[in-house]
Amino acid sequence: MCGMDRTKGIGICGMTDQMVLARAALHFWEEPCISAESGSGAVFFVGCPMHCAFCQNQSIANAENKGFSVVSTERLVQIFFELKEQGANNINLVTADHFIPSVTAAIKMAKEKGFGLPFIYNTSGYVNVESLKMLEGLIDVYLPDFKYWDSSLAKDLSKCPDYPAVVKKAITEMVRQVGQPVFYKKNKNKECYTAAEYNEFEENDFENAEILIKRGVIVRHLILPEHTNDSKEIISYLLDEYGNKIYISIMNQYTPVISKEMAEKIGHSELLKRVIDAEYEGVIDYAIERGIENGFIQDGETNMESFIPEFDGTGIR
Repeated sequence: MCGMDRTKGIGICGMTDQMVLARAALHFWEEPCISAESGSGAVFFVGCPMHCAFCQNQSIANAENKGFSVVSTERLVQIFFELKEQGANNINLVTADHFIPSVTAAIKMAKEKGFGLPFIYNTSGYVNVESLKMLEGLIDVYLPDFKYWDSSLAKDLSKCPDYPAVVKKAITEMVRQVGQPVFYKKNKNKECYTAAEYNEFEENDFENAEILIKRGVIVRHLILPEHTNDSKEIISYLLDEYGNKIYISIMNQYTPVISKEMAEKIGHSELLKRVIDAEYEGVIDYAIERGIENGFIQDGETNMESFIPEFDGTGIR
């Protein structure tokens, strides 16, 4: 939709039609039902159509490192199996929207070879419904962001004022495809649990039994400093629209990687700060007041940690 034939040139995502990967490795920082103790098999794709000013993974989103590897469909399938051998709970496809035709081909090829792990589609949410329909029957768990409620904020920070409208349609399509969340105990695929049953498990059960998500939608929202009203609007919408049909993951891990010059240029110097405890707690309290049942929150220390992995080609070559 950016108007470029990527078999002939570079699109707004910064990529041609060739898949480029930055990392494929076990990832332990996702929601507990994704990473658990063994880790999620995260495959990080290079490029992104959004170019958020505060992007936590900007070195790959903006393709700053020209040393990343072009990968064939066949090699991507091999990577899936290699991650499985390392003990991955699932395959976590991170920002693959601009490579959907190649990704769908790889998933189909892997399934033909007997690959059985769940596929998780980890996306900014800025993806059109027609593209998502190509993934129907191939993706088990959708993990979209819902970044902004305010279209002017989306325009300022990501140059896409249509983001709120696009992500709403995208999430609707994701829920249509995969339905309500279902969980299972690792190595006991037949033993499944509803969201209500999953919510009853104690923390020790996560550690000992590795209770994982088998199917469903988890919508992530990263709180931005001084934008908690936007966060509350998003949470209110999701609860009104979907109730217990989805999970909402409310995140406080914003890392201020934006330069002072860029923050001042776009008129958002608040992005130079971290999210403070009072902001995060206020959003969580609001979600509880609104009756949230299916949710994930982060403890108070995560906003001082970095969740940005090394994009050094691990697991690709």
